[in-house]
Amino acid sequence: MLSVNNLKVAYGGIQAVKGIDLAVHAGELVTLIGSNGAGKTTTMKALTGTLAAQSGEIEFLGQSIKGRGAWDLVAQGLAMVPEGRGVFTRMTIIENLQMGAYVLTGASAKAQIADDIEKAFVTFPRLKERKDQLAGTMSGGEQQMLAMARALMSRPKMLLLDEPSMGLSPIMVEKIFDVVRDVRAQGVTVLLVEQNAKLALQIADRAYVMESGLITMSGAAKDLLDDPRVRAAYLGE
Repeated sequence: MLSVNNLKVAYGGIQAVKGIDLAVHAGELVTLIGSNGAGKTTTMKALTGTLAAQSGEIEFLGQSIKGRGAWDLVAQGLAMVPEGRGVFTRMTIIENLQMGAYVLTGASAKAQIADDIEKAFVTFPRLKERKDQLAGTMSGGEQQMLAMARALMSRPKMLLLDEPSMGLSPIMVEKIFDVVRDVRAQGVTVLLVEQNAKLALQIADRAYVMESGLITMSGAAKDLLDDPRVRAAYLGE
């Protein structure tokens, strides 16, 4: 579904991504782990058109998407939940969800959007309780739920998640990861960047390890979870 070949990206004058290859197949949950500053978020921004790639190739569903705008990619089925959530703080929860569905058009769009909002409320009951509340007045965990629900409103074929557990309580982290599992079970392909390497490797099919702008390891997630180098570097063992 997603293919990246020799991707290079500079950010703020720094060569943040130095030529990486990765692939995500339809139906997979793939995770990209690494320390802060490894280049993970820069990679995600390049994949979703919010940061220009210097060189290399990015293909989604067999078509080159290098240089395409993020709004265009959402319409093609590639959506991202950014690091820091990025909710519309001065809009209500309902309005945020409606914004996520802007790509749905046609005679049936209104009914589809209403149906998808109800599905979001089933997945995230807390959002229903606060549906008329301004997003900026919500807790970090609630905002993360909203950001994920908003991305799913576009009915993506592939969902990119950038550090969804950052700054959340252990209970909220568990809830977010349950949702990630559910999303994958519904047939949405997922690429997950996550600081909690152990949790990410436990739920993923495959994984890539990124260090200083390069992919240094890759393989089945369960194998990397048992790899002594990964355990020493990222699991504190």
